[in-house]
Formats: sequence, structure tokens, C-alpha cells
Amino acid sequence: MEKLTIKQIHQDLVNKKISCQDLIKQYLSEIEKFDGEIRALLEVFKEEALAEAKLVDEKIKKGEALKSLDGIPVIIKDNLLYAGHHCSAGSKVLENYVAPYTATAVQKLKEAGAIILGRSNMDEFAMGSSTENSAYGVTKNPYDLERVPGGSSGGSAAAVAANFCVASLGSDTGGSIRQPAAFCGVVGLKPTYGAVSRYGLMAMSSSLDQVGPMANTLADTREIFEAIMGQDEKDATSKELPTLREKTLKGLKIGLPKEYFAKGLDPQIEKNILQTIEKLKQAGAKIKSVSLPSAEYALAAYYLIMPAEVSSNLARFDGMRYGLSLKDQAANLIDVYKNSRAQGFGSEAKRRIILGTFSLSSGYFDAYYKKALQVQELIKQDFEKVFQEVDCLITPTTPTVAFKIGEKNNDPLQMYLSDIYTVSVNLAGLPALSLPNGLVDKMPVGLQIIGPHFTEHFLFSVGEQIEKINK
Repeated sequence: MEKLTIKQIHQDLVNKKISCQDLIKQYLSEIEKFDGEIRALLEVFKEEALAEAKLVDEKIKKGEALKSLDGIPVIIKDNLLYAGHHCSAGSKVLENYVAPYTATAVQKLKEAGAIILGRSNMDEFAMGSSTENSAYGVTKNPYDLERVPGGSSGGSAAAVAANFCVASLGSDTGGSIRQPAAFCGVVGLKPTYGAVSRYGLMAMSSSLDQVGPMANTLADTREIFEAIMGQDEKDATSKELPTLREKTLKGLKIGLPKEYFAKGLDPQIEKNILQTIEKLKQAGAKIKSVSLPSAEYALAAYYLIMPAEVSSNLARFDGMRYGLSLKDQAANLIDVYKNSRAQGFGSEAKRRIILGTFSLSSGYFDAYYKKALQVQELIKQDFEKVFQEVDCLITPTTPTVAFKIGEKNNDPLQMYLSDIYTVSVNLAGLPALSLPNGLVDKMPVGLQIIGPHFTEHFLFSVGEQIEKINK
């Protein structure tokens, strides 16, 4: 089945080349045929999607104008609440949990006319870089079924790459949209912290989490972002975005952080990115080598700040209020807590809870957590200084292409290194866009564009220029 864009779908619907019901049936058919092997989705909302498609057809029949996303099939990550639907965050703890309300980002999609086709698989509570940590099985990369799709939004990225939907929503705490987007050859945006409401997103690390879109094209990713962005009274950290002018390559100042082109980066990926940089230079962009000296400490700081917040946020899953409860197997309240959490959480969730609790404990808080916050401040200052010299930064999204399933399961540190080029963006609260940049060893490569706060529209503009020169 051909990969359609939002614009193409709307043209076909208005010109009556296809009905919305038939369109949705085509996507459902793709899911039925191929998802048994890929396992991108945990649940498909078939009847509901077809009923909504029927309403779109009736609207067209009456000659009413289509809204920006009318009839567009979208899949949401399993940590975004959708009222009346199961939402498990990839965990056994919430296996039977039904969302009592809808996340703002999902609500905005619905208001724009999008049809939610289902919920995608993910690493448990968004903890992982490979979607191997889900309690419901491993998702596979549509490019190579022996490889991971990335994580934690691996199901969302794989669903777009496999053409199960036009776009999807993911969440990004340390690279969980951009890394799977790079591994699966799709576009992924991690918005500025506060650009999209987090209301209804299950919290992993509240100061770092962001909801963002993935799609096959920049134009579609932008369309989804514009539908979900903006201030929300239910999320005090959310803000309205300024409208920024479009940018051409002539005179554009692009920074290449030397720390991102160092040991550990696959030489073929480095060559791939530098070839695009050379094309940008020929098109009139000014290329400058810059330094982010604190970048080497970003991963260490991230893996102290994030688990500390995980330890706090996941304390609510105690077997008493909601989720898995093993009250009948316990002699007292403490046993309810212990048994429910021991059996409900997977090994990666437990690892991060223990690490976070340790770093916040008496005697270690100053040595670990406080130091990590100081490093975070230095990382923010590094970016502020660099953005006084250049308009944006270009880096690889990941140091390697998608790795084999099971390859890094016994070495958490190697797994964490998959996020080495993405975590500093979250620590600084910046926007970053990953777009496909060709193939290495028949697997997709991602190019990352990083900009100052609330410059998403500018990043899309730069991305479109890169797309043009790479054609």
C-alpha cells in the first residue's frame, strides 16, 4: 500500500477518489497482515475507527469543509490516556487500567478530526531504548525484523514505518522519539519542554518528558505538531509558541558540535552526516565547528536525574489505589506494597527505581543528585553560548544504526549509550528534530537538528531545506 500524506488523503477524500471508511479499512488491513510479526500495536480500535470514518464521509457528502486532520489515521503511544480505553504504559502493573480522561495532546488530535487507530507498544513506563522492555513482547524494526525499532516509542515509530498509520504520537524523555525515528527511517520531533501539554501523559521524569509527533514526512510531522502544541490550563509548564519566520539556507549559520563527532560514532554514519553538511555548505549555509564541553557528562547526569524522578513518580503504583494489587496474597499493608511492585514491575523499571531511590537517600543526595543538577545547569549554559554564535546545530541522532534484538540486553550501560546524542537536549529543554538521512548497511540513519527554545517552526524550515538538497 502506498504511503499517503495528509494532503493527499484530503485531496482524495474531497475528490471522492476514496471514502474515509475504505481508507481506514486499508490501514486496518495492513495492520492485520503485518503486525502479527512486527508487534507495533497493543490494541486496535477497529469498530470505533470505522464509526468515526463514517462521520467524515457524511461530512464530505454534505459539502462541509474538512478540518486539518479529518479522517487521518493516527496511533498513540500506550502512555497517553484516552478516556474509556486501556492504557498500560507497557507494564503489567497497569494491565487492566482503563483511562478515566483523555490526554490534552490526544484531545487536540481528536478535535482536529484525527481517527485514533490504536495504541502502540513501548518500553515499560518509557524506560528503554529498544522496546524490548515491554511486558507485552518485543516490537521489531520494519526494515529488518531481527533488529530493534528503538525506544521507548518504538511501537509508534514502527507503526509509521510499516504504514499502519499516517502519523503517531510518542513521548521523549532522553531521546525516545528521535532515536526510534532514526532507527525506523521516519521523522520525529522532540518539542521544547512546555511546547506541548503533558496533561494525561503518564509521568516518568516530569522535568524531562515531552509529547511529540512522528510521521513519514516533515510536512505531516509539522501538521500533527501544530495540532497538539500550545498552552493548556491543565499543565502549568505549557506555553504558547511564537511564530517564527521561515529560513533559507543562504547565510544560515550551522554549528557542528565536535563532541558529537568523536570516538564511538560509527564512521559510516559520520560520513553520511558530513556529506549532507557539505551539500548545505554548497547551498549557502555557513558551517562552524563549535564545542559543548559539558556534553560528555550529559548521560551520567541524565541517569541520575531521570531515575530520581522515576523513583518518585512510580511510588504511586503501590497496589492500593489502581493497577495491579495483590491484597489477597498479603498478610499486611507492607506486603501489599512489596508483592504488587515486585510482580508488577519489570527488571528495567526496578533498576531505575532502585538507582533513583539510592541517589535521593540521606548521605548520597549531595554527592549524586545535587551534582547532576549542577551539571544540567552547565549543559544549559553551553547551549546558550553556542546559540549566540549559530542558528542551529546538526548532529547524528544516534551513534549506530538499529542494533540486533537481544544484542544489548545483558549490558544496560551499552543500551544507555544509544541515547548519547539525544539526552542533553532534554536536560536543556530544547527542541530537536530527527529526519531520515539515507541508509548505512541497508538501515536508516537519522540526522538531528537542534535549535533554541520554541524554534520548532524554524527547525521544520531547516529540515525542509535539507530534504530538498538530499532529493
